Amino acid sequence: MNVLVLNCGSSSIKYQLVDMANDAAVLAKGLIERIGLEMGEFTHKPTGKDKYYVKTPIPTHKVGIDLVLNALIDEKIGVIKSLDEINACGHRVAHGGEVFKSSVVVGINEKAKIKELCALAPLHNPANLEGIEAMEALLPKVTQVAVFDTSFHQTMPKEAYMYAIDYKYYTDDKIRRYGFHGTSHKFVAEKAAKLAGLDINNSKIVSCHLGNGASICAVKDGQSVDTSMGFTPVEGLVMGTRAGDLDIGAFLYICEKEGLNINAANNLINKKSGLLGISGHSDMREVCEGKEKGVERDVVAFDLFCNRVRKYIGAYAATMGGVDLILFTGGIGENADDVREKICERLEFLGVDFDKAANKDQRGVDLMISKPSSKVKVMMVSTNEEYVIAKDTYSLAKK
Repeated sequence: MNVLVLNCGSSSIKYQLVDMANDAAVLAKGLIERIGLEMGEFTHKPTGKDKYYVKTPIPTHKVGIDLVLNALIDEKIGVIKSLDEINACGHRVAHGGEVFKSSVVVGINEKAKIKELCALAPLHNPANLEGIEAMEALLPKVTQVAVFDTSFHQTMPKEAYMYAIDYKYYTDDKIRRYGFHGTSHKFVAEKAAKLAGLDINNSKIVSCHLGNGASICAVKDGQSVDTSMGFTPVEGLVMGTRAGDLDIGAFLYICEKEGLNINAANNLINKKSGLLGISGHSDMREVCEGKEKGVERDVVAFDLFCNRVRKYIGAYAATMGGVDLILFTGGIGENADDVREKICERLEFLGVDFDKAANKDQRGVDLMISKPSSKVKVMMVSTNEEYVIAKDTYSLAKK
């Protein structure tokens, strides 16, 4: 069975065509950018063939998906002979609220519920829904499956997801912690447990997904029991441009002092804060370069980022009553050895015996980076959210 995985953003589409009957082999993958702007960009990478790139107007997601489908069956850059070889389509959907606790086959009722949840994720869910509807129009006979970023975290207990505000905001408006990066946390926790020789159903794992967007998840016995992102992805860790945890009083003070309206305030905490706000760089690679040169703001940004992660690791170890494994994944987690080393400083009290030599210069591999004597294992693990979406889609579509 061939599964097309679509991740539709507000102005972009990431995709993969996965052959589930052949060990989930990726037949092709690519990216469409700048949808709705004067000129769009399309990058298509068929496995075993040269990369294809073109600039062309892409006014809507439907036009973009049509480009993808045509590329997949093209004589030169295609990987299948007919669109009939696409058996199912899996869609990444950002927010499932309390409605969707697992992936679902999409029908009329599911689309209506996803549309209702656009209020909770106004930047992502509308684009995700547009991708679903575009595929329905282009390939009406193909099964559509929605895989939600939030569903893995629906096992959190109330003490982990409630906010200490008037209870009516939960009952009336569903204001609570939802968490994100669920597909990634689920995948890497299961993968790392297997590699480390742990039983995922009898384990305590702290999963650190560190990238431009970053979150931590406490995974106990294979289930999410707490996570750092909240009602929106802005809460928790220091990120590329997001503030993470911030005193609400300080935020209100800034808004009043600067006369910020709701849009400007949202822009401040989502797009002008985090590493960018402190150092002037949103990319951790640039922060690390500045740190090595002794640039003060880069040093502060680096130390603050690592310290925030370390605090959450300690907190989640306390939440679970201990920890067996700490894992690092995501663009920063998989590639920044100095970040991993800094975070693991002073975690000896938990039983971490970090292996600096094993960690140094390692990027994008699955590797144990704690010493054999370490009571708590530490690993770097590559994530694959597209595989999780393809796997869930395959399971539901073949029923």
